Amino acid sequence: MMSTVYFTDFKANSRENVSGKIERLIEAAGISDILSKDDLAAVKLHFGEKGNVAFIRPPYIRKIVENIRKNKAVPFLTDANTLYAGTRSNTPSHIKTAVENGFSYSSMDCTPIIIADGLRGKSEIAVEVNQKHCKEVYIGSEIVSADALISVAHVKGHELSGFGGALKNIGMGCASRKGKLEQHSNVSPKIKKKTCIGCGNCAEHCPGNAISLESISSEPSSSAPDSLNIIDPHPDGKDTPAGKKRSKKASIDPDLCIGCGECILRCPTASVSIQWNQTIPVFLEKMMEYTLGVLQNKQGKSFFINFIMDISPACDCMPYNDSPIVRDIGILASKDPVAIDQASVDLVNAEAALPAGCLKTNILPGEDKFRGLYPEVNWERQLEYAQEIGLGSRKYHLENIKTLTWR
Repeated sequence: MMSTVYFTDFKANSRENVSGKIERLIEAAGISDILSKDDLAAVKLHFGEKGNVAFIRPPYIRKIVENIRKNKAVPFLTDANTLYAGTRSNTPSHIKTAVENGFSYSSMDCTPIIIADGLRGKSEIAVEVNQKHCKEVYIGSEIVSADALISVAHVKGHELSGFGGALKNIGMGCASRKGKLEQHSNVSPKIKKKTCIGCGNCAEHCPGNAISLESISSEPSSSAPDSLNIIDPHPDGKDTPAGKKRSKKASIDPDLCIGCGECILRCPTASVSIQWNQTIPVFLEKMMEYTLGVLQNKQGKSFFINFIMDISPACDCMPYNDSPIVRDIGILASKDPVAIDQASVDLVNAEAALPAGCLKTNILPGEDKFRGLYPEVNWERQLEYAQEIGLGSRKYHLENIKTLTWR
């Protein structure tokens, strides 16, 4: 079955600005169909990590909020706390970051922020899904309790899923801390000892206390600066044998690792990597099963909006954002989360890469930009599996909402 995805670009004129186009877009896509009077409508978005400015601009979110209010529903902005140690790992810090990034009552004209999984990420409801990996999934309580759900996702690259869109915004973004941990539980990184400099940055930011620095005896290296080799006593109290040095290297305890990927982001020498074999496909499938759980009590009450702009190579969870990989393309809206993500990826891949970006391969129109970023990640698996478990269709028709012009 083919789904309809509505699209508008960022072209504007004196008759209609982008905010006006957003309203026409979501109305054409049928947002009013999923809203009833007095519905508590959760607007699920990513408020952006402190230092990252690639998140969706607050004035665009306000236009969506205004339309929800026009439909007599009661909107609130929401997200769930993060698994990694950052500025959004607990509710007070999360709200503070959101307000600093421009999401406040004065800018949104609605109850600004309700964090879906409570003060420390433990307010959750177990939802039965009975799928391949998960029998039940753990979703932030306020998401489950809401009458309607509007996903507003920023399309970008992602170091674990290849790309992030509506499906990731819902599946990972609405999970409680326990749910996020379950999705990541099979993703245990490894340390490349040859390039690890023993700086301790990964250990300092590991929320599971799974990383430690250990001394490793090695031959002196002419290519590495002396400052990276630390002379340590042997455990038995004797000096290191002549001609050898002991270096500090990071080590991960797989039994303590929670698979959050924080160490990958923090390593200055790219010495931490995922063990790709079976782990990423399972991670993607679990994320889709969580998406199924989120939407289980939202049949006919969910709506999806994707912003394809500021298309950064990595997640908005990072405390910075790199140059976009392609130009700003437009905004999509649909009732089908699979179709809208497929359309988003297709639109990105149809573009030529921007010359100032980090893409060095797959830079031509029609080449896979997300595989260019993360060659080891089969991002398509999330869409394949989402379709398999009934979340939507990868087949879609693109309906273009054009800018109004003066006659």
